[in-house]
Amino acid sequence: MTPPSRDSAARAFPWLLTAGIMLVALNLRAPIVALAPVLERIEAELGLTPATAGLLTTLAVLCFSLATPLAALVIRLSGAERAVVIALLGVLAGTILRSADGAPTAFAGMVVIGAAITIGNVVMPVVIRRDVPPDRAPLVTGVYTAMLNVGTMITSLATAPLADLVGWRLATAAWGVFVLAALVVWGAYLRRRRRDDAPEPEPALTTAELLTGGIAVVDDRAGPGASDSAWRNPLTWLLTAAFAAQAWGYYGVTSWLPTMLADLRGIGEVAAGAASSVFQVAAIVGALGVPLLGARTPQWVPAALIGALWMTLPIGLLVAPEAYLLWEFLGGIAQGGGFVVIFTVVVRHARSDREAGGMSAIVQGVGYLLAALSPPLLGAMHAATAGWALPLVVLIGSTSTFLVLAVVATRMTDARR
Repeated sequence: MTPPSRDSAARAFPWLLTAGIMLVALNLRAPIVALAPVLERIEAELGLTPATAGLLTTLAVLCFSLATPLAALVIRLSGAERAVVIALLGVLAGTILRSADGAPTAFAGMVVIGAAITIGNVVMPVVIRRDVPPDRAPLVTGVYTAMLNVGTMITSLATAPLADLVGWRLATAAWGVFVLAALVVWGAYLRRRRRDDAPEPEPALTTAELLTGGIAVVDDRAGPGASDSAWRNPLTWLLTAAFAAQAWGYYGVTSWLPTMLADLRGIGEVAAGAASSVFQVAAIVGALGVPLLGARTPQWVPAALIGALWMTLPIGLLVAPEAYLLWEFLGGIAQGGGFVVIFTVVVRHARSDREAGGMSAIVQGVGYLLAALSPPLLGAMHAATAGWALPLVVLIGSTSTFLVLAVVATRMTDARR
């Protein structure tokens, strides 16, 4: 028997690619979350109201919806590998621009960051689907999701104390070091790929198909009109509303949790930022736990559990804020699992990649558009009432909406199967 070649043994698990994916993932949420621990400083220095400060996050989230066609075009013209480099360079440029002098550059920097992250959001599942062996793809996808939350945890934990030393501008710009590390490792992967593999033409994908690069469906029996049928499918709009409620909660809480904790508990900016990191890192439990639970129970069970956990965060902060670490941990599990719940329904319901792509494009495009309103509206409510009761009640409404809609959607899918 011929022993396996050194190349085939080395490629049994794509270590270098996985390292690159992990470092890229560090940059696809962290630049947005980095502002939250120092948002009050930014308001004071730039002369912003809470509502306009919330727009800093909103602009990036809006890009997740509005810049998707641009992201698809970049990927088609440059290829997946170069698109990753473009995304990283865009994040770096936006981070530097955001830290320059004046409010206009801060907002412009967030637009650049949002557009660049949108490219990364779209292309990374495509890379995983194409370049990772199928039996390793679930593990690498889980690692990718976990690293998104590790990045947000690090920036939540360390931005405020770093700002005490060097100011908020340099503190938020410092996270560009993650981009530089990702560029080094991704460049090494590209050099190895060029050395080991003959170039292959990449398949032409629609914008919708690019959005669901990591989604695998059972078969491809649906015809060319399957993507269009997503617009007429009631389940698509049910999932869109559920996703909007999920994303509304996530971006609203992420933007204002440090400020909320400082006001409700009287803790300092550094401590509030550190406490907020619990909300981010707990998402790893939800992202990995939902598939494990869903494999053993009907899909409505993890949906109901995640929805209930989501509600504990705003309810707990409203009635028992002294236990904020517990509420953050439970809410963090929920925000990590909520995304998985929704797109598990897409996977199970869709009859083809085209149909899955159509559903996912609508769910994410419309959902992010609605969720972008959360940070400025919650900030405006806080400013108008000089408190957090009304914003927390609104968050109770959004999380309970997610609970109801996610359970209905998963029961529909369970019944169909």
